[in-house]
Amino acid sequence: MSELEKGIRIRIRLVGVLFLLGFVLVGFRALDLQVIHGSDWVERAERQHQKIVPLTPQRGTIYDRNGAELAVSIDVDSIYAEPRKLTEKAAAAKPLAKALGLPVSAVKAKLKGNQGFAWLKRQVSPQESAMTLGLNIEGVHRIKEHRRFYPNSGVAAHLLGFTGLDPIGLEGLELRYDQTLLGSGGFLVTERDALGRGIGSGAPEVKGASSGDDLFLTLDKNLQYIVERELAAGVESSGARAGTVVMLEPSTGKVLAMASQPTYNPNAFGKYRPSQWRNRAICDAFEPGSTFKIFLMAAALNEAVINTTQRIDCENGKFRVGGKTIHDHKPHGKLTPLEIIKYSSNIGSAKIGKILERDSFYDYIRKFGFGALTGIDLPGEQVGMVHKPSRWFEVDLAAISFGQGLSVTPLQLTAATAAIANGGYLMEPYVVERVVDQQGQVRTTYQPKVARKVIASDVSKRVSAMMETTTADGGTATKARVPGYRVAGKTGTAQKVDPVTGSYSADKRVASFVGFVPAEDPRLVMLVMIDEPEKVVYGGLVAAPVFSRIASQALQYLKVAPTETVVAEDNGPTLEQFFAELPEKQPPLMRNKIAATAGGGPQMPDFAGMSYRQVLKLMGEKGLNLSFRGQGQVVEQFPAPGMGISYGTPAWVKLAPPG
Repeated sequence: MSELEKGIRIRIRLVGVLFLLGFVLVGFRALDLQVIHGSDWVERAERQHQKIVPLTPQRGTIYDRNGAELAVSIDVDSIYAEPRKLTEKAAAAKPLAKALGLPVSAVKAKLKGNQGFAWLKRQVSPQESAMTLGLNIEGVHRIKEHRRFYPNSGVAAHLLGFTGLDPIGLEGLELRYDQTLLGSGGFLVTERDALGRGIGSGAPEVKGASSGDDLFLTLDKNLQYIVERELAAGVESSGARAGTVVMLEPSTGKVLAMASQPTYNPNAFGKYRPSQWRNRAICDAFEPGSTFKIFLMAAALNEAVINTTQRIDCENGKFRVGGKTIHDHKPHGKLTPLEIIKYSSNIGSAKIGKILERDSFYDYIRKFGFGALTGIDLPGEQVGMVHKPSRWFEVDLAAISFGQGLSVTPLQLTAATAAIANGGYLMEPYVVERVVDQQGQVRTTYQPKVARKVIASDVSKRVSAMMETTTADGGTATKARVPGYRVAGKTGTAQKVDPVTGSYSADKRVASFVGFVPAEDPRLVMLVMIDEPEKVVYGGLVAAPVFSRIASQALQYLKVAPTETVVAEDNGPTLEQFFAELPEKQPPLMRNKIAATAGGGPQMPDFAGMSYRQVLKLMGEKGLNLSFRGQGQVVEQFPAPGMGISYGTPAWVKLAPPG
């Protein structure tokens, strides 16, 4: 073979090898594109020829314990446009703006450009939808979305909460169970070519939508309505700033009703102040006042440091502790523990607190759940304030014994009272009873949970019997009586701390009543708290009647048979009896108010020409409560000098600069 032939063969083989390598590379690349990374390229291609718009998901329904709808998702129209299909954008903007209630400039901005999709307005009213589609503008369409709706308006608003446009839960149960309620909204998908033009039919398609799970609550809509109606009436009649009611089933901890005033409509929450959204039952803390005496008594009896027959010297209404003087509303000699609760003796309570001692008392305070979260399935719960006993001085122990120097939430106080009603078990309160999917299958069921055993069953019965005496003749809570039923409870009237001065306010108080009914077999335990009542400040006159009205209707609704003979009610306790609930910071002021009510009130001094400090000094000496207007020296006052100051009538001085 010649050298020429050899060279040709080598070149042919070399070319063959190069072609073979080329085919191998092409094959490997095809394998990479179509098999190894095929799904990635398909997804990328779909993104290029599909317009995907996320839609609002359909949330699950919230029901009460009887299956009544409290929160639902309804279908509403959302309006969108395809600007590239609009030939006369400027001409279309004006009628669209009128139909949708939007500024013309806003609609023009949405239609500007050559994009394939633009929202005009989401979740429109039926009237807006009909008017828009009636225009018959090519390139303007509607799509169904889901909007949260509360069919009972403001009923249970603070407990349910509300959602945003997304619709993401923003408050209440909507926030706490957001992931459970929130389904998948899916996507609005439109096909387009490389130039962005619609292909195929051009009709949008909704993909991937699914609904969230449903919630069934322990709440009863009818009881909730009764509670809200009577609370609103009580707040209005007393001229109060706010109010709260918590109703629990004592044997289980189930929340039957929970209401706050002022309230709001979650269908239009944006029209209300954020302070009106707050669930005061779990977010607000206050000094419990005399209602706290029942927990002191339960602790002392459970520790057997006192017995029900012994008599405690109440020092005829005045007792020195740690350099401070504690007062009772009227002089008492020796009282039994039952009488200390019935007459709400501060001195008797302080002496029992001393017998129990601080460490033991603190342990029971914590066992009853104060100073800790209750564990309720609602967002925003506060723990209140309970200082450790190492920080208690002698006067602090006395003050805490009758409900001063610590703060609790309405839910904590109600749950702790339920422990006395149910035989000594502190139950964890809860709102959601079960979670159900869209096929009707129960996903989760929540059962009553015992946090701990706090007191013995016989102790709970003895304390319950003591609490019954407060609604008997001579007690501070006769207006809490429910005809046909025995009621056990305790009133409280606590001073509020002035945020400016850091000391107790002279005229701002919290009136409360906590109790359960029927006393012998409790079906419900309830707290009524009225914040800053203006006309009458006593828990037995302000909160107790609200308890009575709610309990009477609730027991009839629950078909609880009466056990007592119905008798005519008297006019209730006197103002002097309600003075038993008052704090010890300013007893002269309250005594003057009571005396003024009876016609023997203090006289108005002559403040003419006095300075601000001089007026304050004289007020302290006389035990008066006056409001100030202006600055400088006193130029005017009401009532006139020498006139009596009547309880409930404004008394003030007006100051102006000299000259």
